[in-house]
Amino acid sequence: MRYWLAAGLALLAGFGPGTGPAAAQSSTLDAVKARGQLQCGVNTGLAGFSAPGEGGIWKGLDVDICRGVSAAIFKSADKVKYVPLTAKERFTALQSGEIDVLSRNTTWTMSRDTSAGLNFAGINYYDGQGFMVKKSLDVVSAKELSGASICVQTGTTTELNLADYFRSNKIEYNPVVFEKLPEVLAAYNSGRCDAFTTDVSQLYSIRLTLGNPKEHIVLPEIISKEPLGPAVRQGDPQWANIVRWVLFAMINAEELEITQGNVEEMKNSKNPEVRRLLGVEGEFGAGIGLDNDWAYQIIKLVGNYGESFDRNVGAGSALGIARGQNALWKNGGLQYAPPIR
Repeated sequence: MRYWLAAGLALLAGFGPGTGPAAAQSSTLDAVKARGQLQCGVNTGLAGFSAPGEGGIWKGLDVDICRGVSAAIFKSADKVKYVPLTAKERFTALQSGEIDVLSRNTTWTMSRDTSAGLNFAGINYYDGQGFMVKKSLDVVSAKELSGASICVQTGTTTELNLADYFRSNKIEYNPVVFEKLPEVLAAYNSGRCDAFTTDVSQLYSIRLTLGNPKEHIVLPEIISKEPLGPAVRQGDPQWANIVRWVLFAMINAEELEITQGNVEEMKNSKNPEVRRLLGVEGEFGAGIGLDNDWAYQIIKLVGNYGESFDRNVGAGSALGIARGQNALWKNGGLQYAPPIR
């Protein structure tokens, strides 16, 4: 009786034969393999993180997560369909199955990681929210923005943090809210608002697009913690493990000084950590449903975390953002990955 009652409830919940928690463990991976392509949700265009470049080829720190997952599964970093999403669209696209993974400068919060039906796979960029103003406003601190109109994108933690900051500091302000980033920027450029607020990394990226970047300054206050990272749907632990360990493999590779340029040579290393990461020893790929050279493919085709950071947002990019909190733990930063063991 209990069995048939449980079976009936499962069917009402949408689980049929061959579904449910046990079968769900490999459902996303199987679907991606059958499709022959990863569907990755990205920003509609944010330099350094996810934006189409020459020939429509997507590039960025978040894009490299998508490319890493593709490399681990297909031994090719190019089997990815990029789905540009606004902040408002992103979670619905993931929950509905339109995308397999969301890699779109998204902040990991408790509500998103629980009641929103998402699981975050890790943090690929430690960020914080700030403010940008025109130099002509003659403001050097966010606390001087009393009575100011501030442009902000709706459907984001940015909007909530803005309200918290001004309320806690007992400062009046006027929010100017838009759904899409181009609308926010148009309002800021036209003088409809005095300031623009979002993650500091995004402020530096956007400043490059504003005609004369030197006419705009980023104020010193950081008003929030914004741990950004890729997210997947809840209910498929194997898929969450794959995305999580793609990021961890890139971080571990940097720590072990394995790069795109030396990865072939490093397969001959006597270091057991290197050998496990590159699949020379052990069966660690099998534990997540992949071949044992999964991490080798990521490093060979995408690079380690440091290489991705430098070319997209760091010293080798137009943004020139310092590693700061995103340096490896042994260099004073927060990036730290569990060992492959």
